Amino acid sequence: MTQLYFKQLLGGRDFGLKNPFASKMENFIYLIGDKKTGECVVVDPAWEVQEIVDIAQKDDMRIVGALATHYHPDHIGGNIFGLNIDGLSTLMKINPCKVHAHQLEADGVKKVTGISDSDICKHESGDVVKVGDIEIELLHTPGHTPGSMCFRLKNALVSGDTLFLNGCGRVDLPGGNSDDMYYTLTQRLNTLPSDTILYPGHAYGGEHAPLSDVRKTNAMLRVKDIETWRRVRGM
Repeated sequence: MTQLYFKQLLGGRDFGLKNPFASKMENFIYLIGDKKTGECVVVDPAWEVQEIVDIAQKDDMRIVGALATHYHPDHIGGNIFGLNIDGLSTLMKINPCKVHAHQLEADGVKKVTGISDSDICKHESGDVVKVGDIEIELLHTPGHTPGSMCFRLKNALVSGDTLFLNGCGRVDLPGGNSDDMYYTLTQRLNTLPSDTILYPGHAYGGEHAPLSDVRKTNAMLRVKDIETWRRVRGM
């Protein structure tokens, strides 16, 4: 039996069934950990945090940390579109733990969620968060936001809003940068091994797939140069 504990949860299907907005947003939450030690981290806890904690507990897992791909409220809680979304602030109350975020994203995480400096561990690209014997590499992937991160473990990549099976994250929101997104996709993510399994932050185009398949079907990974990218993105 594998030691890795890895669970992909879809809002409106696996949790938040009574929240119609969770279904519309199609957010994925991830639980990643070590079955041997019973410890796990939660990636982008939002919408119905108590239900997410309950899922981990039913699997005999204990949440010892949270990983934030970026600071948008649909991923970590806060107010958006007039909605007050459950998130990290609730997690800190019912299951206190450290929140791991890129150093460029930490202020945004605090502003959106109201958690404190002492709750956050600031990281740089290449840092590793260890859960039991499971190592998760943190990759800085700016574009959607300045401090967006993807999380890599073995042959899996949890990509947040940087890359979906179909398309990539928006760059027209505050903090977005189109050129940064181009270089993130072409010089960072597109160089990963083809057998890497992509696990996105939203179910846009599907739940997961090998990068070899995503490269064939996702037009955002097939743009040849920055000038073409700028025309495609309307920048």
